[in-house]
Amino acid sequence: MSAGWLSFVELPWLLPLGLVLPALVVLLVVLRARRRAARAARLGEAPLVARLAPALAAARRGTGWRAARLGGAALCAGLALAGPRWGARGDVVRSEGIDVVLALDASLSMLAADDPPSRLERMRQVVRQLLAATPGNRVALLAFAGRSYILTPLTSDDGAIELFLDNLDPSVVGQAGSSMARAIRQATDLLQVSPSRGDRAVVLMSDGESFEPTSDIADAARDARTAGITVSTVGFGTVAGATIPVREENTVHEKRDAEGNVVVTHYTPATLQAAAAAGGGTFVPAGAPDKAARVRAALAGLRTTPRATATGQDLAPRFQLFVAPALLLLLLDTWLARRGTPARATRAATAIPPVARVAAVLVALTGVGGCARSWPGRADDALARYQRGDVAGALAEYRGRIGPAGGSVLARYNLGTALVRADSLNAAEPPLDAARRSDDAEVRWRAIFDLGLVHLRRGLAATRGAAAGAAGATPDTAATPGDSARPQLDAALALYRRAIRMRPNDVDAKWNYELALQRPPSGGGGGGGGGGGGSAPPSPPAPQPAPNLGRQSAEEILQAASREEQDTQGKQQRRTPPPPPGGKDW
Repeated sequence: MSAGWLSFVELPWLLPLGLVLPALVVLLVVLRARRRAARAARLGEAPLVARLAPALAAARRGTGWRAARLGGAALCAGLALAGPRWGARGDVVRSEGIDVVLALDASLSMLAADDPPSRLERMRQVVRQLLAATPGNRVALLAFAGRSYILTPLTSDDGAIELFLDNLDPSVVGQAGSSMARAIRQATDLLQVSPSRGDRAVVLMSDGESFEPTSDIADAARDARTAGITVSTVGFGTVAGATIPVREENTVHEKRDAEGNVVVTHYTPATLQAAAAAGGGTFVPAGAPDKAARVRAALAGLRTTPRATATGQDLAPRFQLFVAPALLLLLLDTWLARRGTPARATRAATAIPPVARVAAVLVALTGVGGCARSWPGRADDALARYQRGDVAGALAEYRGRIGPAGGSVLARYNLGTALVRADSLNAAEPPLDAARRSDDAEVRWRAIFDLGLVHLRRGLAATRGAAAGAAGATPDTAATPGDSARPQLDAALALYRRAIRMRPNDVDAKWNYELALQRPPSGGGGGGGGGGGGSAPPSPPAPQPAPNLGRQSAEEILQAASREEQDTQGKQQRRTPPPPPGGKDW
């Protein structure tokens, strides 16, 4: 797969799972179908199995479609886990703010260390704090010294501003000196050509040392105010002043003027105060403890405008397009598997052995009120004994209820069912034979089923006894001399044919009917797999989430690209400037 396609997947290393998972699911479905077919083949010929257990035959015929359904669901699930994505998705951030031009002094005097670590570094810190405190504003950077230079247009991209801010130094402008009036005018022009429904402002940050008349600076600020732009100023440095360190190659020395005297630069608040007063803004002195908060408070009174900013384009996740068909295929498979076999889930585990079946029968009959009507207050005691495993106590209770008069049909059925559980098959036959003549269709069907179970177990026991010499057989279950298994199995067939006619869809009766038709192998007479359900195939192991290495790698790449861009920008800004003009160049 080409690298271009891999970009459309969030976790490309999971793509093989989209092929392995469906293959594994199809293999499990096919193996399960073969096991069921092998079990059915041991019971009889295919036409007989199809007639007696149509659900089993239908499941075998539908194996191919079921493998296709489950394989398709696994394929969609595997592709969804890989995280497919395509199509552009732009995140839009809505905010309110104003347009601000930050005019930053980049003259040599800003290298003085009287505002440690230096005036320039302190100015950078204030700009960063101001940007973090006003995320809704559009900001432009303008650097000035002897001339002004626009570093960035109005933007809400803090990353671009940070890039130019890191590379801000006296070499950016390329002309020594300090001209605040020219910087204010250029900032005013920049704001005027950018339409905005909100207010606009210029924030000039400098040490105030300028070699032009203060009146020119005030006039430029006044013109900005006339254009609807406020001018605020922020001071840096100390009135006492400091020398200017200049680095040349590997040495650092103090800045000197044309006569060779060491230059001392001073913080001049009067110039900054005049500009702020003329521009209708706020003056933040150099000694203010939190300059960024003061500037933010000054800008907070201006009228903002709502704006929507796109934070970037990314590929939209599309995993839901694969999860939805996978769920639909699973729901379809569940519906098709359950269709036509509503009673299977409640009786599959109670066909044979009779212990679980008898408990379910007694609970069902007690629930409809049969025993409660015959013996109020006593039916629950007998059933409770039976459920606790006290079969002998339950039998004594049921025998007492029947009495010499014979008792009700329902009481005889309960007695016969309890005797089946106690493996007293001979004693269970008379009460069950009487119960199968009941007028209640439910009691009649269950009595016929359990009476067929009595004959089936006798026939299977006789078959095993004939093969093993009847060794170890109990007197209650062993065939007497001269008897054979065939009469018992024939009686079971007759009873289960009647049960199937009453309930054609009952899988348990069909299963026991099939057992009566065959000579089961030793140990196979219990029908413990009654219902033909078989064991469910093991589910394939779920993939473990892996650490999100893709995002970490992407961040490292972006950081490396940012550093590379920063170095490139610094090299462009540090091109050899033209020789400074005569006069003061700091």
